[in-house]
Amino acid sequence: MSGIRVLVVDDEPQILRALQMKLRGAGYAVETAATAREALMKAGMRPPEAIVLDLLLPDGRGTDVCRELRRWNTAPILVLSAVGEEKEKIEALDAGADDYVTKPFSGDELLARLRAALRRAAPSTNPVVEVGEVRIDLEKRAVTMAGAPVSLTPIEYDLLLAENRGKLLTHPMILRAIWGPAYQEESNYLHVHVSHLRRKIEPDPTRPRYLLNQAGVGYRLVDPAENEA
Repeated sequence: MSGIRVLVVDDEPQILRALQMKLRGAGYAVETAATAREALMKAGMRPPEAIVLDLLLPDGRGTDVCRELRRWNTAPILVLSAVGEEKEKIEALDAGADDYVTKPFSGDELLARLRAALRRAAPSTNPVVEVGEVRIDLEKRAVTMAGAPVSLTPIEYDLLLAENRGKLLTHPMILRAIWGPAYQEESNYLHVHVSHLRRKIEPDPTRPRYLLNQAGVGYRLVDPAENEA
């Protein structure tokens, strides 16, 4: 991880110092900012390769910072959210954030989520995604489970979130991508089709291990071995 530049944005000095020490200890090059204005200025002067962004800043909302960054920067954004900021958290994900960690959080969890976000951002020419025993051929839109072919409808295939493996996608984000902009609120559509998909790829659909639900937020495709490690 040596040399990867991370911009950490938080207005609480003790959190900023703790994050700086943890990230530097893991081999990252760290730059810090305490306000939305400072974050945008530093990101513009020297674009970071990843951003850790608090949602509540003294001069603006982290969601707005995220939206502005996404106009010209593709670096992974990991947002920090205090308990009770569910709406803000969802807005940040819809604005382009890659994941979030809820305060209070452990430094090891943050590092793990940051590593996952950086892996997803790395360019790949491999047309096959493997998630545990699920193998997804992106070019053929073909899926196998433990070597056996799985017959999926077009909607079920899209709901696998194969090209966003590990990334938390909100309900409105998925609805827009699959059904179009007029279907941002119909989360019941998702629940029905996700239920059908789980019956086909999950060893036990009542205890999903691949397609996980983040209550009130969205879904994430994960490798069970990585998620349980």
